[in-house]
Amino acid sequence: MNLGNCNTSNEAVKSWVEEMIHLVQPDRVHWCDGSEAEKEALTAEAVKTGVLIKLDQSKWPGCYYHRSNPNDVARVEQCTFICTPTGDEAGPTNNWCEPEEMYLKLHELAKGAMKGRTMYVIPYLMGPPGSRLAKVGIEITDSIYVVLNMRIMTRMGLQAYEHLGVRRDFNRGLHCLLDLNPERRYIAHFPQDNTIISLGSGYGGNVLLGKKCLALRIGSYLAKQEGWFAEHMLILGVESPAGEKEVCGGGVSERVRQDELRDDGSAEAFRGMEDLDGRRRHCVDAARSRRTALRD
Repeated sequence: MNLGNCNTSNEAVKSWVEEMIHLVQPDRVHWCDGSEAEKEALTAEAVKTGVLIKLDQSKWPGCYYHRSNPNDVARVEQCTFICTPTGDEAGPTNNWCEPEEMYLKLHELAKGAMKGRTMYVIPYLMGPPGSRLAKVGIEITDSIYVVLNMRIMTRMGLQAYEHLGVRRDFNRGLHCLLDLNPERRYIAHFPQDNTIISLGSGYGGNVLLGKKCLALRIGSYLAKQEGWFAEHMLILGVESPAGEKEVCGGGVSERVRQDELRDDGSAEAFRGMEDLDGRRRHCVDAARSRRTALRD
């Protein structure tokens, strides 16, 4: 087995990764660093293996096409579980399972799941570096698609280890593709352990564990314990052709269209968003933030 070059001195991280190596038994381990060189190398590998299809770069520079399995194109409520000591703690609208029972089931499915494959160790940060609200996660996956997308969706790389320091309070996330059989698909959350296990899916909402799994589901539990509020938040900046800058924020649906901003009563620079020519837009901190708002 090629264990790769470990790039953290955090003993808790190294111990947990070693535990997962023994469980999933990969042929190779790649410790992600979030660098541009890594991105270029992994993108080239994904294209070579057919995970990504390179688009016409004269029309779509830097863009690639990825096909999901037809049976794996959405989040799956029936396969999503909150595993707490009591069902009441999981809430009335969530599927519940006793933690020990679910751990036993998932560890049996994950045993040897990465034989012949590469295991990627992804350190990521949800929130600005140095912020007391930012949370660190470590996701282990055998999907190169997940690695490349976590780089987009989070602050992925060595900065996460720097923020964590010697502490042990990081989210532990394990993702295994398995055979994408819906009968072997589980997205399980263990709030008391700050742990997520996702098996049998390659769909973004199920496998980019910093997104729905940590930022909203585990985040709701952490928020209750730490005194903040987990929510879908967006802070959007728009600059007009005249150089005028405006910023708006609030709870925004994932499916909101860009042109819907014209009806929200914002300043003139936001109106007519169906015609975006000349307007520069940037996300101040949404997908790469923790999707949270302070209670006070």
